[in-house]
Amino acid sequence: MSSENIATTHHQNEEVAWQGGHSPFNVSYGKLMMWYFLLSDAFTFASLLISYGALRFSSPTWADPNKVFSAFPGMGHREVPLGFVSLMTFILILSSVFVVLAVIEGHRNNKQGVMKWMFGGILGGAAFLGCQAWEWTHLIHEGMNIWANPFGPQAFGMLFFLITGFHGFHVFSGVCLNIWAFVNTANGEFGSRNNGYEMIEKVGLYWHFVDLVWVFVFLAFYLL
Repeated sequence: MSSENIATTHHQNEEVAWQGGHSPFNVSYGKLMMWYFLLSDAFTFASLLISYGALRFSSPTWADPNKVFSAFPGMGHREVPLGFVSLMTFILILSSVFVVLAVIEGHRNNKQGVMKWMFGGILGGAAFLGCQAWEWTHLIHEGMNIWANPFGPQAFGMLFFLITGFHGFHVFSGVCLNIWAFVNTANGEFGSRNNGYEMIEKVGLYWHFVDLVWVFVFLAFYLL
């Protein structure tokens, strides 16, 4: 067999192996694009948190989280503010678990199961936003905002509202996406057609990312 025929046969075998149109990542186009978006969003959060860390450890003085968050009315003990934010964290993580269960029910093609657990994820996200709104209200009442901080350097207040607000916007967007997914599941838009419940998986990826980012935000502002 000539070298030209061997090269042609080898090229044909490669085409059969790859089949020309399948993703080399073994995921759908939609999931791949969601991963790309989350990666770019991770860089944004990382830059914000790194900026906070640089200012935090280069400043000779900084706001003491125990004093900042114990300023809430009726919260004079150190353990209570941390407990309140820990509760917020628990609620957000629990909502992520609910969305995981919704994805599992989607793999089972169980419409009612998807709806039940997605509704739990929506409630968890809404509860987290309510807690954050309560926290912001009392901090602003104490005189802390992006321009002033009675507990220490102004940069603490500015970065606190910037970063937690940016994360809160992501939580709000995630709740809206979860509601959209819930309504479309109820209307039968997802299921046996339109790639099954794959959209629930993509919405779930975003929601898990939001939960993971909060762990780093919690560490930066409430523990360091």
